[in-house]
Amino acid sequence: MRKLLIPIQGDYVAPRFDLATEILILRFEKKKMDGDLRTIIMERPSDEALCQMVAEENITDLVCGGIDEVHYNFLVWKKVNVIDAVIGSWRQTVEKVLNSELKQGEILPDGDDTLTL
Repeated sequence: MRKLLIPIQGDYVAPRFDLATEILILRFEKKKMDGDLRTIIMERPSDEALCQMVAEENITDLVCGGIDEVHYNFLVWKKVNVIDAVIGSWRQTVEKVLNSELKQGEILPDGDDTLTL
C-alpha cells in the first residue's frame, strides 16, 4: 500500500510546497485508489509542518510544485518518492501517479479534469 500527498491550491498542484495550506492525501495500490481522497486545510503555510505531516501520515509519495532543496533532501532521506516541479490539475496528477506516468517537471495541459478512478 502506498500513500500520496499533494499540496494543492484550488484545482491545481500548489506552485510552492512552503506556501501550501490545502493538502490532498490518498492511498493507492496497483493503479487504484484505496478509500477516499482526504483534504486537510492547514491553519497557515508551514514547510516544517508539511514535512512533519509526511512523516506522521507515513507518506510514501509526494507530488509538488517548487520545493526548497533542504526539504526535498529531508523527504528523500525519509525514503519518500518526491516528484517536484509539477504544474497542472491535481486530478490529472493523481491519474498520472496511479498509472506510474508522472515525471519530475511535468507540465500537464489544461483539458478534461474529470477524475475517473
